Amino acid sequence: MSQVQKDSSILVHITMKLSDGSAADSTKVNNKPAKIIMGDNSISPAFEAQLLGMMQGESKEFTLAAVDAFGESNPDNVHYMDLDKFSKEVPAEIGNIVTFTQPGGEIPGMITAVSGNSVTVDFNHPLAGQEVTFVIDLIEVL
Repeated sequence: MSQVQKDSSILVHITMKLSDGSAADSTKVNNKPAKIIMGDNSISPAFEAQLLGMMQGESKEFTLAAVDAFGESNPDNVHYMDLDKFSKEVPAEIGNIVTFTQPGGEIPGMITAVSGNSVTVDFNHPLAGQEVTFVIDLIEVL
């Protein structure tokens, strides 16, 4: 049996649940497992620590505080834009997720308020600031 080490690459199904027990997301919906490369800083050290030692075929459930899951909500990631930056194709409606092109790639943001000619766009991860429970199904240690 293969076991997760600090330099392993692994295939996992990840299901995320919020503190009220509702499912936030799961790789099982589209049957597309996630590939995680341990030690590449793509996940938090606390998340990696939960994966270390898991055996291929094992499932595990754990809860991480906001800071260790998707981070705390950062007020610097909330921006105010002019209404004229939006269009019929990309309307300024609360709850819409819009993608902006930045140097180095695209960044999604959620419209959280529209007031007069000002649109508030939050570029924090949608789960930032929330405790998240993860269910990990370790499919394969690559």
